[in-house]
Amino acid sequence: MLSSLSLKARASLACAYSGIAWGLFWIPLRGMDSAGVTDAWATVLFYGVPLIIFSPWILLNWRRIASCGWPLHFIGIATGVSLAFYSNAMLYTEVVRGLVLYYTTPVWSLLLARILLGESITPARILAIVFGLAGMLVMFGVDLGYPWPKNIGDWMALIGAGGWAVAAVLLRKDDGSRSMEICSVYFFYGVIASIVLALSPMAGELEIPDWSVVLDVLPWAIPIAIIVIPGAYAAFWGAPHLNPGVVGLLMMTELSVGGITAAIWANEPLGVRELSGIALITLAGLIEFLYAPIRRALWRDA
Repeated sequence: MLSSLSLKARASLACAYSGIAWGLFWIPLRGMDSAGVTDAWATVLFYGVPLIIFSPWILLNWRRIASCGWPLHFIGIATGVSLAFYSNAMLYTEVVRGLVLYYTTPVWSLLLARILLGESITPARILAIVFGLAGMLVMFGVDLGYPWPKNIGDWMALIGAGGWAVAAVLLRKDDGSRSMEICSVYFFYGVIASIVLALSPMAGELEIPDWSVVLDVLPWAIPIAIIVIPGAYAAFWGAPHLNPGVVGLLMMTELSVGGITAAIWANEPLGVRELSGIALITLAGLIEFLYAPIRRALWRDA
């Protein structure tokens, strides 16, 4: 069935699926936290486990990775740093503020794609961003205005958003790398960026976890592998085929899935407001594909 869809449709589904996977990543993170690997070190382990799983493939394919050159490493740095900042932002600001600030990424992606790639900013994409941002504000109840950056966590979320926008443009521009190679450098640089952040002054006095504690949380390697690796692969396969701003919009499925799963398993609220926000976010992801057919139908009926 999927083979009958256009490349753009399959790439869109892949990016939307990646957002769904990231909407579940809070579950193993919370599990590691409750098992004793807390704060920024949980992020290190979150990237470290997939890197360990990828290590045999990296060793067997190091020549292929090396042949991709610096463009591959630039993608790895941008993606790894972006997600490391995003994950750690939640430690230093309110979750709502971090999510809303990070998911300004479709705006930055759209602007960078216009400046660097010459891709058009269509009315459909502008409308999609409006619906997406409105959905976030409704879903998280930001009724006192937009949460402009006020602390280090807020700025980390914005840096993460900018990093992903750069990564999406690099993925769109790159034509010599493959998804597996991109995944390998993503996890590699994600580990490095997470360790740097964990040891930096902004993290405060964080004690390095004892090896016995790390061994206790290794069972969480299974859900991490199941959630993170396919989600990362889907994003890195789909993103090069789509406008960077559209990629950001499609990956906002993370917000919807995160809200629903948190309501089910963490007893967080899921009422009319949250469901309305989810509906707006879902519509934002569909506008790119619905806009042209609806416009043609309206002109035909006019």
